[in-house]
Amino acid sequence: MAVISLRSFPLVSDPNDGILTVRIESQPKTKDNSGTGSLRICRNMKELRQLHGQITKKGLAQAPLSVTKLITACAEMATFESLSYARKAFELFREDQGATGSLFMWNSLIRGYSFAGNGNEAILLYLRMVIEGITPDHYTFPFLLSACTKTAAFREGFQVHGSLIKKGLMEDIFIQNSLIHFYAECGEIDSARRVFDEMSERNVVSWTSLICGYARGDHSREAVSLFFEMVATGVRPNSVTMACVISACADLRDLNLGERVCAFIGESGVELNAVLVNALVDMYMKCGVIESAKRLFDECSDRNLVMYNTIVSNYVHQGMAREVLAILGEMLRIGPRPDRITVMAAISASAQLGDLASGKGWHGYIFRNGLESWNAVSNAIIDMYMKCGEPERACKVFGFMSNKTVVSWNSVIAGFIRNGDIRSAWRIFSEMPESDLVSWNTIIGALVQESWFEEAVELFRVMQSEGMKADRVTMVGVTSACGYLGTLDLANWVHSYIEKNDIQCDMRLSTALVDMYARCGDPQRSMQVFNKMKERDVSAWTAAIGAMAMEGNGERAIELFDEMLRQGVKPDSVAFVGVLTACSHCGLVNQGQHLFRSMDVHGISPQVVHYGCMVDLLGRAGLLREAHDLIESMTVEPNDVVWGALLAACRTHNNVELAAYAAERIMELEPERTGIHVLLSNIYASARKWTDVARVRLQLKEKGLQKVPGSSLIEVNGINHEFISSDESHPQMAYITGMLHEINCRLKIAGHVPDLANVLLDVDEQEKEYLLGRHSEKLAMAFGLISTGRGVPIRVVKNLRMCTDCHSFAKLVSKIYGREIVVRDNIRFHFFRQGSCSCRDYW
Repeated sequence: MAVISLRSFPLVSDPNDGILTVRIESQPKTKDNSGTGSLRICRNMKELRQLHGQITKKGLAQAPLSVTKLITACAEMATFESLSYARKAFELFREDQGATGSLFMWNSLIRGYSFAGNGNEAILLYLRMVIEGITPDHYTFPFLLSACTKTAAFREGFQVHGSLIKKGLMEDIFIQNSLIHFYAECGEIDSARRVFDEMSERNVVSWTSLICGYARGDHSREAVSLFFEMVATGVRPNSVTMACVISACADLRDLNLGERVCAFIGESGVELNAVLVNALVDMYMKCGVIESAKRLFDECSDRNLVMYNTIVSNYVHQGMAREVLAILGEMLRIGPRPDRITVMAAISASAQLGDLASGKGWHGYIFRNGLESWNAVSNAIIDMYMKCGEPERACKVFGFMSNKTVVSWNSVIAGFIRNGDIRSAWRIFSEMPESDLVSWNTIIGALVQESWFEEAVELFRVMQSEGMKADRVTMVGVTSACGYLGTLDLANWVHSYIEKNDIQCDMRLSTALVDMYARCGDPQRSMQVFNKMKERDVSAWTAAIGAMAMEGNGERAIELFDEMLRQGVKPDSVAFVGVLTACSHCGLVNQGQHLFRSMDVHGISPQVVHYGCMVDLLGRAGLLREAHDLIESMTVEPNDVVWGALLAACRTHNNVELAAYAAERIMELEPERTGIHVLLSNIYASARKWTDVARVRLQLKEKGLQKVPGSSLIEVNGINHEFISSDESHPQMAYITGMLHEINCRLKIAGHVPDLANVLLDVDEQEKEYLLGRHSEKLAMAFGLISTGRGVPIRVVKNLRMCTDCHSFAKLVSKIYGREIVVRDNIRFHFFRQGSCSCRDYW
C-alpha cells in the first residue's frame, strides 16, 4: 500500500492559497511624487494614518488619486477600523467634490467589505452605486458575488446572475468562476454545474470550484469523478483541488480511491502545505489506516490547530480515547492553544474512558479559558459527567447554561437514561420548552428498554397528536413495543403507518418488523417482510429463525440457518439461541446436538443460555439423564434457568426424584422464585404425594411468597380483556358461562373427556372438573366466540404454560366452531386450526 510521506515533498504554508483568484483592477501608472504610493505598503492603521496626515499637510488629501489610493489601501487591510476610515474618506470626498466617486473607489469598497466578511454592506454599496447611475463593470461582480456567497444571499446572487446575462458579461472567466463558487457554496450544485457546462474556456479554478462544491454537498463520488475528468483534459490540479478531492475520498471511506488521487500530488508538482497534509491525515484516519495518518502528523513540522483538531476528533470517532489524551498532553506542552473543538474532543475522550479525573481537569481548563459559553462544549461536559456516573454535576452544568438548546435538554435526558433513572428522564422531557425528534425517540426508546411497552405506544400517539413526524428510529422502538405487547391489530396499524408515511424500511427497521410479527403470532407476515429485504445481516436472519421457532416449524428454522451460512453471514451467539430453541420446540434432538457442537467451528463458546436450550431440548425428548449429565459437564456455572429447564422436563415425564434435586439447586441460586415452589408442588401433586405438596406450599407461605394466578388477555375491538382463573368478575360473565356450557356439551358429543390430572388439588372429581373448566384461557376463548364475528381468529395471550386439557379443548373448539385460535403462553405460540396444533402436541 502506497502511503504519502512528507519527506518526499517540501512543506510550505501559503495562507493566500484559495479557490478563487480575483484579478485586481489596476490604475494607469503615472509618476507620483506625492507620497500616496506608499499608502499600499502600510502594515497597519497607525502607519496609514501617519502617512495620510503627511499627504494632508501637502494639500493633496482631496485629490482623486490620493483618495483612491487611500481607499484601496484600507480595503486591502479589510478590518473594521480600516473600512470605517475608508468609508469616511469616501463620503468626505463625495461631499467636498460634489461627485459620485469613481467606479474604482466603489469597487475597492465593495471588495474590502467582501473580504472582511461584511457581505451585507458590500451588497448595499452595490445597490447604492447602481441607484446613483454608476454602471458596474466586470471587476465589480466577482467581489459582489463573493459577498453574496459569504452571507448566503442566494436571492441577491441569483439577481446578480440575471444582471450579468443582460449586460453580456457571462463570457468573463473570472465572473463565471465566481458564479460557480457562489452556487456551490449555497448548495445549488445543479446551477453551478450549468454555469460550468456553458463555459467555453475553463481553468483550474473553474474545475476546483465545482469539485469542492460537490465534495461539500455530500456528492463525494461526483467530486472524485470530476477530478479525474479534469486531469484527463490536461488541467493540472492545485493544492486546493487536491485537498477537496482527498476530503471527498475521506467521506467515502475509500482508501484505494484516495491513494489513486494522492498519486497526482507528485505527478502534478503540487507542494504539500498544511491544508493538504490535514486533508491527508483526515482521509487516512477515516479509512482506518491510523498508523499512516499518525506518521504524516508526526512528520509535519508545521502542525497547526486545525491539524491537531483533525487527528484528535478522528481518534474520538475511532474510540481511541487514550491516544486523544496523549496528543492533547503534547499539544498543551508544545502545540497551539486548544480551542472549543479541541476541548470537545478532550471531554469526549474522557467520557469514553469514564475518566472523571481527566474530565474534571479539562472542565477546569474550559472554565479558566472562557470556553464554556459555547453550547456544544457545555453539552459535551454534561454528557461526560453523565457517562462518568455523576448526574448531579451534569445537572449543575446544565443549570448554569444561559442558553439551553434542545441538544442540551436531550443530553440530560439521555444521561439519566444511561444511569437507569427513567423517572428523572421523563421529568426533564416533560419540562422541555421545545422538543425535537431526537427527544421523542430517546424517551420512547428508554420506555421500551425499561419494558414500559404500553407507555411507549401511548407516547407515540401523543407524538402524533403534536404534529411530530416519526422516522425510522422512532418506528424501531414502537415496533419493538408492539412485539412485546403481542397485539396483532396494533402491529398491523404500525406497519400501515410506516408505509403511509413513506418511512424507509432499512435493515434495522425491517428486522424489527420481522420480530414484531413473530411475537404477535403472525409468522407468515413476518416471513413476507423478511423475504422483501434486499440486505440481511445476522440479526435479520435470527429474527426470521425465531419466527419459525415460535410457529413450531423447526425444519424451516434450520433451513434458514443453513441458507444464512451459504450466503456468507457469520452466525453469532443469538442466532444459535434461535435455532436451538426451534430444535427444542420440535424435538429435533440430533439436529440440535449437531448445531450445538458446530458452535466451536464458528468461533463461539457456548454460554449459559445455549446450555439451557440443550437441557430443554433433551428434557422435552425425555432424555433426562443426558440433560442432567450435560449440566454437570458445563464449562460455565449453571444458573437457575438451566436447572429450571430440567425441572420442567421432570414434570412432563414424572421424574419426582430428579425434580426434587433440580428444585434444590434452584432454591440455592434464587430462593425467592415463586414459580419453582409451585412447579415442584405440582410435580408432587401429579405423583399424589400430598404430604410433600403441603410441605412445599408451607415453605412458600413462610417466605411470604404467593403463587402467580393464571391469567389470559384477549383483545376485542381495540380493548384488552383480562381473565383470571376461576374469577367471575367480568361484566359479561353470564354470557361467557352460557357459552362455556355450550362448548362443553359439544365437546362431550365429540368424545372429549376432561383431563382431571391437570387439577393439582386434593379435591373430588366434580370440583376438579369445575376448576378445570374455569382456566383463564377457556374463559378468554368463550368470550372471543361471543364477541367476534364468524370466522374471525381468536388470539389469546397467557402468562403461564398452557395445560394439556386446555390444549385439547382449544384443538376441538377450532374444529367445531371453524375458528383459528392462537394462544401465546410463556413458552411459545400455539396455532390451532381444524383440530390440530402447530406444536404437534410437543411442547
